[in-house]
Amino acid sequence: MFKDRREAGERLAKELLFLRDRQPVVLALPRGGVPIGFEVARALDAPLDLLLVRKVGAPHQPELAVGAVVDGESMEFVLNEDLLAMLGLSVDYVRECAERELAEIDRRRELYLGGRERPSVRGQTAIVVDDGIATGATMRAALRGVRRREPAHLVLAVPVAPAETVNALRHEVDRVVCLETPYPFGAIGRFYQDFHQVADEEVRELMDRATARTGGSITPPTP
Repeated sequence: MFKDRREAGERLAKELLFLRDRQPVVLALPRGGVPIGFEVARALDAPLDLLLVRKVGAPHQPELAVGAVVDGESMEFVLNEDLLAMLGLSVDYVRECAERELAEIDRRRELYLGGRERPSVRGQTAIVVDDGIATGATMRAALRGVRRREPAHLVLAVPVAPAETVNALRHEVDRVVCLETPYPFGAIGRFYQDFHQVADEEVRELMDRATARTGGSITPPTP
C-alpha cells in the first residue's frame, strides 16, 4: 500500500494542502510518525513539533491503558474514567504513575530536540500525525492533550487505520484525514514495504532539518 513512510507522508500531505493557509502546526508522534510529519510540514510550510505520550497501565496489566500523560506547553493528564471505575482504581493512582512517566518524556524531548523553542498551537490549526493507528488508545490520549492546548482547529491525519478506529476518534477532532482503511487490518507494518524501526538519530536529523527550514535555532541535546 505504501513504499515507505516518506511516500506515505507525501501522499498524506497532498490531502492536507487545503490547510496550508490556516496557520498549521504539525505534531508528530515519535518515532514512526516523524518521517510522516516531516513531509506534511514541508508541503504545508508549517513548523514541526513532537507529541510525546506515555500511557499509564493498570496494575499487573501494563498494556491496558487507564490513563496517559501528554507532553505540551504544560503536561496534560488524560484519564480513562470508565476503565478506572471498572477496575476500582483512583485518579490518584493514575497521577502517581504519570508523574514517573514525566521523567521519560523529559528525557526523550531533550534527546530529540535539545532546548530549542517549540511552536504554540493555541489559535492555530494543529495537525496530529502518525504512521498509522491500530486500537487508537494512545492517539485518543494524544488528541485530548492537544485539545486542551486550545488550537483553533484539531486535525488527525494518518496514512492507514481501521475504519472502526477512525470512526471512534472522529468526535475527538474537527476533521480526520485517513488515506486507507483496509479490512481486515492486523499490524500497521503490513501496509508498508519498508517499515523499519525509526532510530533516534533519524528523528533528530529530521527535526533538525525541519527547524532549519522554518528558520528556528537548533540546540544540541545535553550530553
